[in-house]
Amino acid sequence: MKRILAIYAVVSTVFILGILAVFHVGQPLSHGVIAAAHASPVASASIWTALAQNIQDPLARLLIQFIVIIAATRLVGSLFARFGQPAVVGEMLAGILLGPSLLGWLAPDAFAFVFAKASLGVLQLFSQIGVCLFMFVVGLELNAGNLRQRAQTAIVVSHSSIMVPYLLGAASALLLYRDFAAPGTAFVSFALFMGIAMSITAFPVLARILSDRGLTQTPLGVTALTCAAVDDASAWAILAFVVAIAKASGLVSTLVNLGLLVAYVLAMLFLVRPLLARFLTVERLQSRGALGVIATILVLMTASALVTQAIGIHALFGAFLAGAVMPRDKAFFEHLSVRLENFSTVFLLPLFFAFSGLRTQVNMLNDASAWLIVAGIVAVAVIGKVVGSMVPARLTGMSWRESFQLGALMNTRGLVELIALNIGYDLGILPPRIFSMMVLMALATTFMTGPLLSLANRPRRHTAIAAPAA
Repeated sequence: MKRILAIYAVVSTVFILGILAVFHVGQPLSHGVIAAAHASPVASASIWTALAQNIQDPLARLLIQFIVIIAATRLVGSLFARFGQPAVVGEMLAGILLGPSLLGWLAPDAFAFVFAKASLGVLQLFSQIGVCLFMFVVGLELNAGNLRQRAQTAIVVSHSSIMVPYLLGAASALLLYRDFAAPGTAFVSFALFMGIAMSITAFPVLARILSDRGLTQTPLGVTALTCAAVDDASAWAILAFVVAIAKASGLVSTLVNLGLLVAYVLAMLFLVRPLLARFLTVERLQSRGALGVIATILVLMTASALVTQAIGIHALFGAFLAGAVMPRDKAFFEHLSVRLENFSTVFLLPLFFAFSGLRTQVNMLNDASAWLIVAGIVAVAVIGKVVGSMVPARLTGMSWRESFQLGALMNTRGLVELIALNIGYDLGILPPRIFSMMVLMALATTFMTGPLLSLANRPRRHTAIAAPAA
């Protein structure tokens, strides 16, 4: 032991003497540099000034944004969940509260510091990555087996629940186009986006509501999930065509974009999907090479997103399609979705909520007429979805109560609606004022799903209470 200590002491002494010798020999080399540094005003800055400069570094600002956004969305989301609302409603609201509508109004200096305009480009890119992961999981959750088992009911109800609100949304564009469309936007593009914004159903939020209420395995729950899955797939296909039309510069360009999209979808379904079924097995995913398999899946998702972005549609469609062609094995889905969904939901999706909130400017709705228009948009959205789902459901044999419940569930829009609205905003079709109105509509329709379901169940409870008394 003494010998080891002696060796350590000798090594440490040699090290210290060597460092001092290097400093002594090299010190004359820095005289000119030091003089110039002392002449500079930066050298005289205080420690607090230096810290202030460090905290404004792009990475530091991004980390601050992560902390603020994740904390706010989790807090408000948990609060909403405690009152029986889906957490995503609170998270959407938190994004709006962090934007100019509240934080920018109450504390403009703090808002300008945390969400400086120069930093929003990086925040947007991170949020888009989170949405791509989310859409991949949505595609992964599509169950073709359920779709085939209830194909007739699902197709009739889901497509009716798209076509009715789509028609109403496109018709509402006749009243809104002149005052709310962006300058230079063609009426057709504006009307197409108003239609798709009215007709979307948020499959993931609907599934969460059914799970929270214990309805997933009931006939109503299974039918709702199947209809929402068909609705989601159909709505995203329609949105892809709408984006292709909106971004094209002419008829030839539109046909080329649509042709490339159809060719890519067919290649993914009939070429890539069979290969994945062979290679991506549960055994490989649960083996020591699981990280390699997950890396392969992420590369495929990213490459698919890149292809659709290059075609001129949007990266989100490629991510969704990559999820849709994954193997349908339940164990494979559970093993993969837990790893990807939790990360994207907790860490990346809140960035998208916040970025959407930064674009939502409720203070632009500063008169009674604007709020009447918001109320009208909400009414059109609710009537289109509820009636468009309820009537065909009743005609296919469901009771009026179950038909109304199905319509209430299909009226859920949530995060998927925000994604579509942001695409319209990025394309310059939905300017800030109408974008803010549509975000409020998405929030309102998602919020009212729970109360509408409770309203439909209330007569049944009264009957159950009155029966023993008789």
